Amino acid sequence: MDTTASAFPKQRKARFQEWSPSIHYAQFQSMPTGVLPQRRLYDFELLYVCQGGAATRMHGQRYKLDAGQLIFLPSGVYHQNEITSASDARFLGIHFDFFDELDIQTEADMVVNESDVQPHKFTFEPNVEGLPALSQNPVYTPPLACVQLMEQLVHEFTMRHLGYELVCKALMLNILAQLLCSPRIRALSPASMHGGKLVELMERIEASPSSAWTNTSIAENMNLSVDHSAKLFKQTCGMPPSEYVQSIRHREARKLLRETDLSVEAVGDRVGYSDIHYFSRIFRRLEGISPREYRKLSRIL
Repeated sequence: MDTTASAFPKQRKARFQEWSPSIHYAQFQSMPTGVLPQRRLYDFELLYVCQGGAATRMHGQRYKLDAGQLIFLPSGVYHQNEITSASDARFLGIHFDFFDELDIQTEADMVVNESDVQPHKFTFEPNVEGLPALSQNPVYTPPLACVQLMEQLVHEFTMRHLGYELVCKALMLNILAQLLCSPRIRALSPASMHGGKLVELMERIEASPSSAWTNTSIAENMNLSVDHSAKLFKQTCGMPPSEYVQSIRHREARKLLRETDLSVEAVGDRVGYSDIHYFSRIFRRLEGISPREYRKLSRIL
């Protein structure tokens, strides 16, 4: 194993005006249940789960991915993907670099051959002052508009009409901008003073989003004051407890709208909103469209 792996991803300071992403691969693919070999990439990859479930081991952590989530896989970082669903999982994968650095001819130009590592091929991640790097918190739940952009990029890259490189570059810049604006969960060590309790509580919220999670009940579960638990959530998730619960409920609502025929009222009730009007208002604020519009559009894609 390359002992310099901890130095990745390589980063360089760069203003947004300097970003010039080139697309190396953009395609849908289905994978059967099982664990894939560990690997590294010379470029970067966005791996979006369309259907099924997956997990990625990276940086000593296991990141669980549900349908509707993606993981940002950085250049030079060892990672191992796993398909966890009982049936095949369907993915959308986009390989790219930020500064048009790589000339891609074959898969070997993207995936590192550990017996013949070519250090000059590892690409750079931009470091923008005041913003966390995309690789810092690698799991995202992109909004439908971002998913549509990724779908369009796959289409443009596949069809390769005249000028497709420029179209793909523009789409990729838009996708990256949306991801930068997405809330992300910061890595949390279970060994920290309250880390173990918070990890366990977050897992319980994910497993039962419809429960009556209030700031008070969350603080009681943490055995902390309301102010202290809110501060810990803010430090870890970048948002207060109420917004975290709302984000989990929204993610589950999107999944139910995509994958079931439950009525919108039933979906709202299933994720913790008994008032259909309140559910619709919250959903529209977070997604930009109503639950019914989201269901219709997601089934067209």
